[in-house]
Amino acid sequence: MVSVAYAQEAGAAGMGGGFASFLPLILIFVVFYFLLIRPQQKQAKQHRAFLNDLKKGNKVITKGGVFGEITNLTDNVLTLEIADNVRIKVARDAIAGPQMTAESKAEGESGQKKNKSSG
Repeated sequence: MVSVAYAQEAGAAGMGGGFASFLPLILIFVVFYFLLIRPQQKQAKQHRAFLNDLKKGNKVITKGGVFGEITNLTDNVLTLEIADNVRIKVARDAIAGPQMTAESKAEGESGQKKNKSSG
């Protein structure tokens, strides 16, 4: 009988330790959320906003690496002019981002330098 009572007391004392054993797991999840999940969600939100703001004349690059200028767009399909009188139709979801020209790269770099020097 004594051994049964001892086992019950040890089990009751271990209950408080159960939460403490989950604490490192909870902390790891919080770190993963702030370092991986949240930035990825933020980037996906920015990409959705970019896709919604596309207009005729925008220069873009597709996920397949095709550079072109938007000549026509509907809800889901864009027409890109990739050369003189050469047009292709692509899905809106196939657009990776804006086409970076030498001028826009220089503007982006100078903006980053200004942000670094001011901060």
